[in-house]
Amino acid sequence: MGSQVAQFAVHTTDTLMLGWYSVLALAQVTLGAQVLFVAYIVISGFAYAILPMVAKSMAEGDPQSARRVTRMGLWLSTVAAALLFLPMWFASPILEAMGQDAQVAKGAQDYLRIAGFGLWPAIWGLVLRSYLSALEHTGIVLWLAVGVLIINAFVNYALIFGYWGLPELGLQGAAIASVIAMSLSLIGFVIYIQIYFEEQKMFARFWRFDRMATLAVARLAIPISATAFAESGLFAASAFMMGWLGKLELAAHGIVLQLAAMSFMVHMGLSQAGTVRVGQAFARKDWLAVRRTAGAAMGLSSIAAAVAIFFFLATPQILIGAFLELRDPLRPEILRIGTLLLILASMFQFVDAAQVMALSLLRGLQDTRVPMLITVISYWLIGIPISYILGFIFDFRGTGIWLGLVVGLAIAALLLWSRFNLLIRSDQ
Repeated sequence: MGSQVAQFAVHTTDTLMLGWYSVLALAQVTLGAQVLFVAYIVISGFAYAILPMVAKSMAEGDPQSARRVTRMGLWLSTVAAALLFLPMWFASPILEAMGQDAQVAKGAQDYLRIAGFGLWPAIWGLVLRSYLSALEHTGIVLWLAVGVLIINAFVNYALIFGYWGLPELGLQGAAIASVIAMSLSLIGFVIYIQIYFEEQKMFARFWRFDRMATLAVARLAIPISATAFAESGLFAASAFMMGWLGKLELAAHGIVLQLAAMSFMVHMGLSQAGTVRVGQAFARKDWLAVRRTAGAAMGLSSIAAAVAIFFFLATPQILIGAFLELRDPLRPEILRIGTLLLILASMFQFVDAAQVMALSLLRGLQDTRVPMLITVISYWLIGIPISYILGFIFDFRGTGIWLGLVVGLAIAALLLWSRFNLLIRSDQ
């Protein structure tokens, strides 16, 4: 949980400091970061597939298989990152064709042309982090994330505002800081694995292609990536629709999305722990342990959701105001829009927690294809159309767009938990 929150806080730092810099920069990074996040999520399936596969291999006493799938996860994620880099480089005309403001789209492209280079170290770091998490070496993951967060904050501050003799680069400074942060994190993971898992020889003869391990990873990873893309696509679509409403709405949306995503990282960390535990129990065919893991993980996640709801409802102006410069003339209007959106964000805390928990528990059972179909239907065929209908046809604007998010996540949570309960009953 700590490592997920700390790693995501690197991106939150970008949003926070660019909000202090200017509202335009905040809108630009909201759009650019959303595109980058979708690319990252699409590739992340190759990392998240490693988690249950390594956990199962180690539970079966087969460390060689754990090493093989991790290596091929690195191979596959490298190829996927290369394929996605080109559209990020030419993002401006694509975003303008999707109805985004030309100035905002140009700034988003400037951000992506630098931050996109961080996609490789970020995804490699995620693969290695999944490997270490499956081995239950989570302490190093946390401390690396915290260290990188601190470094990123200082570099961000210096490059965005031009302090300590460095040039004032604004949006591009935030992108450079993110690339540095992701690279340092990857270097830390490599050094740790080389020292503490030297016998695994993770990077020896790295160029050797392993066809069977590649196919095994791809079979599990592609549905995971499609599932993750379906969810991230729901939020990306909401950002694009908010962009149609205007720069102020997009800026407010970006702030609230950061706050909602920060609370989501807690559930993500818990869900990954659930994937490891369920993967181990699945290898032993211990269905009682599977049920206990699901109950414990969902219980803890519900507590975290309740805490987030309390702060979202009790302190919306404080939370949103932290992202805005005190003397900015647009601050009152962004606070007004953002406060309403944060109330709506509190509405999906429980269902968002439930859907990611069910997804991760199903990954532990190595069930990814049906969950993929469930998420595509819930988010793309239900959530996004409802957002558009309520936001533009019924003219509820931002409120309607966010209500579509609530509905899509709620339906996904219901169907995914039904799938999980069906599997554990049928396999006993």
